[in-house]
Amino acid sequence: MMAQVTMPIADTAKRLNDTVPQRDLIDIFRSAFNVKPRKISTQEKKKFYFSFLPIATSDGRSGGRALFTSTTAGFYLGDQATTNLSSFVFTPYFNLKGRYGLPIRSSLWLNDNQWNIIGDTRMLVYPQYTWGLGGKQPEHHKFLVNYNYIRFYQTVLKKIKPYFYAGVGYNLDYYVDIESRGNENLRNFSGYKYGTATDQDAFSSGATLNLLYDTRKNSIDPLPGVYANLSYRFNTRVLGSHTNWQSLYLDLRKYVSLTNSGPKNVLAFWTFYWTSLTPGTPYLNLPSLGWEPYQRSGRGFIQNRYRGQRLAYFETEYRRDITQNGLLGFVLFANVNSVTDTDMKFTYWHPAGGTGLRFKFNKKSGTNIALDYGVSKHYSSINLNLGETF
Repeated sequence: MMAQVTMPIADTAKRLNDTVPQRDLIDIFRSAFNVKPRKISTQEKKKFYFSFLPIATSDGRSGGRALFTSTTAGFYLGDQATTNLSSFVFTPYFNLKGRYGLPIRSSLWLNDNQWNIIGDTRMLVYPQYTWGLGGKQPEHHKFLVNYNYIRFYQTVLKKIKPYFYAGVGYNLDYYVDIESRGNENLRNFSGYKYGTATDQDAFSSGATLNLLYDTRKNSIDPLPGVYANLSYRFNTRVLGSHTNWQSLYLDLRKYVSLTNSGPKNVLAFWTFYWTSLTPGTPYLNLPSLGWEPYQRSGRGFIQNRYRGQRLAYFETEYRRDITQNGLLGFVLFANVNSVTDTDMKFTYWHPAGGTGLRFKFNKKSGTNIALDYGVSKHYSSINLNLGETF
């Protein structure tokens, strides 16, 4: 696994040649309650940023109501002029269908961005429907599986040249007490023999080799740039894995600014290819929609709707500010996905689309509150996130 959470070195929310002061929800709050921020002298540089957002909303991935909070801390571990802001994000949540989660993500940038250390730790109680393997499974052909999940991913990347990094990592996935409800079990339902035994565990432990190319200055609200991420994972019994298996994940993104100044006017493209390379991959580790590293794919679909040995995904989004001060914006998006069937071919393609509003939460980091409505055949959802989908 390899991904990063970068923050801007400077205030990237103010676009080139802008003359209208930028505003965010923090400014609105201060104006409403007459709160005056402490003045920072030119000699003093702020080294720590903290935000907290409690939300009660519909859970577009599970189809129920959900409560969650997002706590974000940012801090510098080097010269602010040449070092990205390190971040720590804690997003506990629960919904009213028995799903609980304690995910923690971190991204540490050492001085001059010479090293990037990325962490992804999760402890989840996660009942979820599965539709089996392949892209032709009908909507009614679903099966509820309950399990507890522990994830521990750590990746260390070294700067090789400007924008290009290489490194190694360790990935652990532990699915505990995989429970099949009803008279049928997951193995019979899916026809897949790895990691589907009732009331047993699936443990995967392996190393990763990673390459990263990223010209974006701010991944939270990406401005024009390119992102490419390649991660090869190999799990082995030597490290405690129940089976030996390997996978490959390739992620490509491109951001095109349609204007050089004024309000944001951006066209964004995202594609990824995720494949299991060998037999032995546990069922819950197989490529699945909405389960890529940051779990943002498939707006308009319920999470886990399609699963297979290989998954291909494409998405494009148009992003535009509505107000000159950047406080309010909108997006239009469309995506399509496919998983391989038993013949290992991408035969069935599943499209979705939608629109959304953006509310500037923090202009200094470019953080938006994203409210999206997505729709596909047989399903629609409302998703609320802190930050852009990609």
